[in-house]
Amino acid sequence: MKFGPVPVAAAEGAFLAHAAQLGPGETPGVLRKGHRLVAADLPRLAAAGLAEVTVARLEPGDVHEDAAAGRLAAAIAGPLVRVDPPATGRANLFAESAGVLVVDKARIDALNRIDPGITLATLPQFAAVEAGRMIATAKIIPFAVTATALAAVEALADAGAPMVALRPYRARKVAVISTLLPNLKPSVVDKTLRVLADRLAASGSTIVADRRVPHRAPAIVEAIAAARADGADFIVIFGASAVVDRLDVVPAAIELAGGRVEHLGMPVDPGNLLLVADLDGIPVLGAPGCARSPKENGFDWVLARLLADIPVTAADIMALGVGGLLMEIVSRPSPRLGGAEPRTPARRNVAALILAAGRSTRMGGPNKLLATIDGKPLIAHVVDAAGASSASSVTVVTGHMADRIAAAIDADAVTLVANPDYADGLSTSLRAGLAALPDAAEAVIVLLADMPKVDAAMIDRLIAAFDPAVGALVVVPTFEGKRGNPVLWSRRFFADLAAIQGDTGARHLIGAYPEAVVEIELGPAVALDLDTPEALAAAGGQLPA
Repeated sequence: MKFGPVPVAAAEGAFLAHAAQLGPGETPGVLRKGHRLVAADLPRLAAAGLAEVTVARLEPGDVHEDAAAGRLAAAIAGPLVRVDPPATGRANLFAESAGVLVVDKARIDALNRIDPGITLATLPQFAAVEAGRMIATAKIIPFAVTATALAAVEALADAGAPMVALRPYRARKVAVISTLLPNLKPSVVDKTLRVLADRLAASGSTIVADRRVPHRAPAIVEAIAAARADGADFIVIFGASAVVDRLDVVPAAIELAGGRVEHLGMPVDPGNLLLVADLDGIPVLGAPGCARSPKENGFDWVLARLLADIPVTAADIMALGVGGLLMEIVSRPSPRLGGAEPRTPARRNVAALILAAGRSTRMGGPNKLLATIDGKPLIAHVVDAAGASSASSVTVVTGHMADRIAAAIDADAVTLVANPDYADGLSTSLRAGLAALPDAAEAVIVLLADMPKVDAAMIDRLIAAFDPAVGALVVVPTFEGKRGNPVLWSRRFFADLAAIQGDTGARHLIGAYPEAVVEIELGPAVALDLDTPEALAAAGGQLPA
């Protein structure tokens, strides 16, 4: 292939290397990169003031980029892989079914070394994909490659199984065995089954048995036998207590039932405590605790492969370490303490942050934070409660009527932060307050300034429940099972909180990190909503004159 600038008059039949603006004519516009120039284009390019253009001209033995991309994609595509028509030197490959992607990494690496102008990119090996998902793209970098290089690619593709193939899922009848201990709530087991059902949906698999038994080997053995009698061809066991040894309750029960434990543990986090076993051809998974959460973890990787009938050996699992750190696990506790002495919870540096910048629009005019209950402004109730608690500092964010808010409280006992953007919503006050917290604060308890019944003892109970050593990083008060305010947040979430936009709170973050959440029942004060004159009056309050 010849490449470089040529006079416009000599460019017929060549391919434009760069887009070019056309001069006057019946169809003004732009000739795109890669356009093959025809005789009618030349005078219009000249009329646009171009004396020369940069082009590519194919020579004998060259294969145009689109033809080459199409041949490359066709050569490497395997079963259930659709190749779209090539364009601009690219041909995309798509999954025709839900399943697991299987690629030959060694041969793809070899393919990409044949010629720098011939490239193939895929999703990761064993990626779980839905029907219609793009799984690979064949891209020719220049406008043409040599027929010799392309023939070498095709020979490599013909030398073995397809380089890019899809293994479709096989719908399974799944039995779930959940072991129980007194500290495991039934609601946790119910949620676990819903999460698993969602994971199975893509494969068409269904849960055919839900057996809940004591956390003892004999009970699990009986449940396994019952699952087989139910016609299950896949078994998942959720232990109430984590499996920590091959002689532990769950693996012992699998072997007593006639199964074989293939492997315990995996270098994927979260997912370390996965157990893989086989029971006369029926896959058995001992699920790690993280599998109760919908977030991606090592359990997903192994489950997808098994549902696509891809064997998973001990060697396969032990090869997952590179790339196995899936995310920072916010609830990951500190290293276990040595010795046999019980751990004493440390005194935590928890700051109090009071949001008092709002305009009280639902009150119809007056600032509700200056309304009084028992003769004291609402904002003063909250500030005094925070000051009397074990919080290490108190920061108050003001905005609307900032001077009057400051006058209503003991301003010398707090850090006042002005939020000039308060009209843009609650998130702006949260962001301003977080930025002003002391660097030493390990966590923040975010208080709403219109909750006068939350007292210092309640704040202290929330602070006492904060325990990073056991993964208790978000502490949420409840009343009759419903969540309320204030909420305590570990510093690990400060960036997430600061990223919130608009007039919304952080409820979605609580839902996103269920493994880090601890709930504390504190009574009706945490659910008190004083947004309207009627609600204020019902609570015994009076609006300011």
